[in-house]
Amino acid sequence: MENRKPGRLLDQLRDRIRYLHYSHQTEKAYVYWARRYILFHNKRHPRDMGEEEISIFLNYLANTEKVSASTQNQALNALMFLYKEVLRLKLGEMIEFDYAKRPVRLPTVLTQEEVKSIISHTHEPYTTMIGLMYGAGLRMNECLQLRVLDVDFSRREIRIRNAKGGKDRITMLPDAVLPGLELAVEKGRAYFRNDQRLGIDYVSLPHALSRKYPNAGKELKWQFVFASGNLSNDPRTGRRGRHHMHRPQQRQHHHDLHSRPQSRWARSKVTYRQSVAVTGSGSDRGCQRRRNLTF
Repeated sequence: MENRKPGRLLDQLRDRIRYLHYSHQTEKAYVYWARRYILFHNKRHPRDMGEEEISIFLNYLANTEKVSASTQNQALNALMFLYKEVLRLKLGEMIEFDYAKRPVRLPTVLTQEEVKSIISHTHEPYTTMIGLMYGAGLRMNECLQLRVLDVDFSRREIRIRNAKGGKDRITMLPDAVLPGLELAVEKGRAYFRNDQRLGIDYVSLPHALSRKYPNAGKELKWQFVFASGNLSNDPRTGRRGRHHMHRPQQRQHHHDLHSRPQSRWARSKVTYRQSVAVTGSGSDRGCQRRRNLTF
């Protein structure tokens, strides 16, 4: 048997994920589960394993670690990707394993008054982020990845690029978030000018846009609306620049917010998107109500 190194295989996995334009979050998750799968089976190479070993690993996750159904499903997707896209091996269509139990829960929906109460305990830029999630139906990642050119103040519109499923969409810009968005853009403009003075002109772009627009880092329109206060290295290119706010930072604020006794309604960022239905998102009248939301 060949002496293969798991690290080399994981590099191949990363390369394939990037070639197919998967997100950085997906890359980290898939590499994590591939590594865990290899270590679980005492560093055996996945090419020497198959459906039986995958089933044993997934059963372990469900029965011993008691992971959620979504976590188990993510691990399955990662391993299927590894075998199909990297190793080019066919697996059986039906891999038998014990499915983690998926609890049946009713969605939490907030009224406008409840959202106002939550927002009253926040500060910028989180106030604006919650306003976008509730008033415009943005996901958390979509908020963080907004760039200056995606916000059209004159038309009161936001363009969401490369959203879930790789699709673009346009949504309305609620009046209530206008001051916060303008403040975020001005703060980003100050960061941008300071970075330019320091000779830092890099901004991460998805897919092949970095080759199409090599000078994007010198233009304000490509900068993130919710820019981080610190410079960082792009995990894929290693180049130093200013990225958007990091998810852990936003999540920590969200956790602190909902640990307060006054904020007893929401427990997930998804709640804000679900609550859009309260304002009648599917009708012209509902759209007008969402645009005129006040916090």
